Amino acid sequence: MPMKTARRNFIHLLTLAVLAGAASLSLAEESTTVLGPRNLDLYDGANALKAGNGDDGVRLTLRGLKTAQGAREERTGHANLCAGYLLTDKPEKALPHCNWVLERYETNWQTYNNRALVYMRLERFDEAEEDIRKGQEIRPNSRNLKAVKGMYLDETQPVTTKIEVDERRTASDVRDDESSPDVAD
Repeated sequence: MPMKTARRNFIHLLTLAVLAGAASLSLAEESTTVLGPRNLDLYDGANALKAGNGDDGVRLTLRGLKTAQGAREERTGHANLCAGYLLTDKPEKALPHCNWVLERYETNWQTYNNRALVYMRLERFDEAEEDIRKGQEIRPNSRNLKAVKGMYLDETQPVTTKIEVDERRTASDVRDDESSPDVAD
C-alpha cells in the first residue's frame, strides 16, 4: 500500500508540474509586454516637433498616421500635424488637421489653442478669438491660452505709445550731474 500511495502522489505531483508548465507556456504565448511606444513614427514625430524640428516632425507624423491603431493614435497624429504645420509656417495645411480633431473631440483645449494660432496667421481674427474663448472655457488657467490671447490682443488692439519723454536738459541739470560724485556699490 505505501508504494501505491507514493506512486499516486508522484503522479499527482508530476501532473501538477506539467499543468503548471503548460500554463506558463500558454501565458507566454497569450500575453506580450511592450516596452516603449506602440507607434514609433508618431512618437519620434512628436519628439521632433517638441525639439522644434517641424519638417521631420511632420514627415514622421504623416508616416505614423498611416499605421495608427485606434482613435487615440489618430487624434494624436492629427493634433500633432496641426501643430507641426503651424510650426513650419503652413497654416493652410494645419487647419484641416485641427478641424479633424475638434470635430471628434470638442474638449481638446490644446487644439483650440493651436487652431487660434492658425487663424491668426491666416488673419481670421474673429475665429481666433472664438477658439481662445472655447479653450479657456475648458481650461481657464492655461498659461498657453493666456499667451495666445495676449498675442491676439497685440494683433487686434495694438498699444500706441502715449508717453512722451522730454529729453531736454537745462544748464543747471548738467551742472548738478557734473558736481555729484559717482558712487560705486
